Amino acid sequence: MSATNENFIRRTQRVRGSLRRVAHGRARLSVFRSSKHIYAQVIDDGAGRTMAAASTLDKDLKGALQKGSDLAAAEAVGKLVAERAIQAGVKDVVFDRGGYLYHGRVKALADAAREAGLNF
Repeated sequence: MSATNENFIRRTQRVRGSLRRVAHGRARLSVFRSSKHIYAQVIDDGAGRTMAAASTLDKDLKGALQKGSDLAAAEAVGKLVAERAIQAGVKDVVFDRGGYLYHGRVKALADAAREAGLNF
């Protein structure tokens, strides 16, 4: 395993560890970003289940987006995951950026989810 990948895994574990301390029973909005797509899911760690999920590969979004790897796609995924989470009864979450910087597509997804009604 390369040093870069090991550092990313360490950073991810550090972020999730700090989230567990401050979560107080709230669900976790987790983001995964690849070079071509972006994925988000709301996870209830207590029950060990996914409450809501959205990605640029969803049928609702795939035809409407030009690319799955730009800011517009991240905003669309943020709005969609927030709508699905609210339908599932989740309003308050903690934001899990994983090992990624809070910048660019990750920030756009978070801002869109906030605007759509999620509190974090």
